Amino acid sequence: MSKLFLSLHVLAAIIAIGPVTVAASAFPKAVTNDGNPELLHRICRVYALVGISVPVFGFATAGVMGVTSHPWVIVSIALTTAAAFVLALKVIPGQEKALRTKDVKHLAMYTGVFNLLWATVTVLMILRPGSTTGA
Repeated sequence: MSKLFLSLHVLAAIIAIGPVTVAASAFPKAVTNDGNPELLHRICRVYALVGISVPVFGFATAGVMGVTSHPWVIVSIALTTAAAFVLALKVIPGQEKALRTKDVKHLAMYTGVFNLLWATVTVLMILRPGSTTGA
């Protein structure tokens, strides 16, 4: 069962978080260069909702593997929560404001913080400090 949950967790991360990071990163330039920021904003909103499946499958995987109390899992949960808040409270609303005003002030910074948080979680998932699996 752990292999199934882990596979679903990784697939959800690739399918959901990848598009959000790319679309959110491209958004400020699309606003200032008359690109298609509306499409990028829609991608961010939709895939942010799909992205909820990433921690759901992550919790399921950690539970089945019995690692929910491991420090790297707890840190990953905290960073994932922080990333979700940055996306929900800063990036998405910042994009909505930019669509109205063409002002992308601070939006690239918040997007960068969101991307950095997810990159850190990804590294933790691979390195798993203190893991006994040898990976």
